[in-house]
Amino acid sequence: MKLFQRFMRFFYHLLYHPFAFTYDLVAAAVSFGKWKDWVFGILPFINGTRILELGHGPGHLQRLLLNRGLIAVAIDESRQMAALAKRRLGPTQKLTRGLAQALPFQSESFDTLVATFPSEYIFDMLTFSEGRRILRNRGRFIVLLAAWPKNPFLAWLFKVTGESPSEAEESIKSKTKERLADTGFNLEVEIVEVKSSKLLIIVATKK
Repeated sequence: MKLFQRFMRFFYHLLYHPFAFTYDLVAAAVSFGKWKDWVFGILPFINGTRILELGHGPGHLQRLLLNRGLIAVAIDESRQMAALAKRRLGPTQKLTRGLAQALPFQSESFDTLVATFPSEYIFDMLTFSEGRRILRNRGRFIVLLAAWPKNPFLAWLFKVTGESPSEAEESIKSKTKERLADTGFNLEVEIVEVKSSKLLIIVATKK
């Protein structure tokens, strides 16, 4: 495993477990205060009323889904994140602890499956296999994979690399589709603008 991959795995372990209480602070810092705007950007892609969130974290998206009257269910591997989400959502909201590669839910029981800024588990084909199993016919698996603010740094970066913004975006979309080509879903990769940022969103529809 490459050194950077090892570092990121260690970083995510710390952030999601012993230092979970810092998650909102870290998210706000790396997103220039736009983290919630980014996460809520997936809402237009959600279909149906029964929604399963993978990796619910501190519970911000769950709170929004519930406020919209949707039947929202959530699962996360982290005990610390579950504790944070419980405080935000209240004791009556049931949260499940488990892995995306082995979902403890009945087949064809959800309309939409959603994950926002997931760690490397999202590229495990078992995750998509379980997604196909628990989704209803034509159900959607929505993944907010990445985001970046539209600020002067990006203009400088495009100038240095010699790529235009549109060329860079098409390259990102193409590489993402290639990496997930064998998931068994009809796959679309979208670049979505929200306020002063852009989101990379995967829309995978069950065949």
